[in-house]
Amino acid sequence: MPRTAAALPWALIAAACFGSFAASSSGTTRAPFLLDMATDLDVSMPLVANLVSLTSITWGVTSAVAGWLSDRIGRRVVLVAAPFALALSLLAQALAGSFFWVAVWSAVGGACAGAFTGTVFAEVSARVPDSQRGRALGWVMSGQSLTLLVGIPMAAAVGSLVGWRGWFWCMGGIALVASLGLLATVGRGSAGHVRGMVRRPFRAALSRQVLGLLATGVAERICYGLAAVYFATFLQATYKLGLAQVALPLAIFAIGNVAGTILGGQLADRVRDRLGTFALAMALSGIACIALFLWYPSAEMSVALGFIYVLLNALGRPSYMAALASVPDDVRGTVLGLNGASASVGWMGAAALGAAMIGWVGFEGFAYLGAALAAAGAIGALLCRPRAA
Repeated sequence: MPRTAAALPWALIAAACFGSFAASSSGTTRAPFLLDMATDLDVSMPLVANLVSLTSITWGVTSAVAGWLSDRIGRRVVLVAAPFALALSLLAQALAGSFFWVAVWSAVGGACAGAFTGTVFAEVSARVPDSQRGRALGWVMSGQSLTLLVGIPMAAAVGSLVGWRGWFWCMGGIALVASLGLLATVGRGSAGHVRGMVRRPFRAALSRQVLGLLATGVAERICYGLAAVYFATFLQATYKLGLAQVALPLAIFAIGNVAGTILGGQLADRVRDRLGTFALAMALSGIACIALFLWYPSAEMSVALGFIYVLLNALGRPSYMAALASVPDDVRGTVLGLNGASASVGWMGAAALGAAMIGWVGFEGFAYLGAALAAAGAIGALLCRPRAA
């Protein structure tokens, strides 16, 4: 047992986790500065907020393209170049004199972040045995989860001293450190997976099981996104809380996400039926979603239910990713890159469907929408389980 644990490439996992934090924070930590950016750039605040949608589009497109490219030229060049280019795009945003150029460089930054995410999951998956893949991927995903817990509060604190442009300089430095960390830990051997192999056509990566899992992943990301995007608004509208009063609830929500991701990684390596684990987590999160958005006797209870909901959702994610990564190595980058694209679709769907639901029936509609999508995700995962021999 100790020898198995020592086999994990912890330096690579740490660098991948930090890189995931940098990629996710590059766009998400813009949230505290929407009003300041709008004033500085002389545009409306909703226009600045729409940068999230813009970066989601470029993120999804390049995630798919870079995943395929990494299967052809090797992953090292993508993993080092993407965060380095992200650092340059962040510095360009800090220096931009108009909203147009901020939008242009935001789109470039989203593309760089998308190129990194699918590829890093493929690299870590290839460097660990299947029996430990859930734990390794769980740690990498925790870097994204830490954006909510650490990234946004840190952005608000540092930005209060140096402004939004100063914070973008800081983020550029973080992305540069991530690039150097990956340069030191990935190693040239990561390109070897493309040598001496018969390259499969693109359609070989798109088996029926993979397509089914990607569709299931969209449902899961919408379920998560509904709460991640609108939880603060739900608390403010339901309990008349101010912005300062939702800071602690949001921190508790983020802790649930981090804890679920780490625990889910351990669970993925201990339960053989990973898709069954994911399906159970989705089903339980659907029940928690109903309770969260239909029963709110007090703010404390809603915060507790939000913690449970996001914990259950995150608990199944490493099992899902480990199952998706169980494809031949020469198409793994392509498959996990497509997962990044499907996740972007899920995030955009969560924002759009959530806004429509609020305008139509209010937050109560989230309960039925989230439960239906969780059920669809659970059923989809069960249908995608490999047939017994």
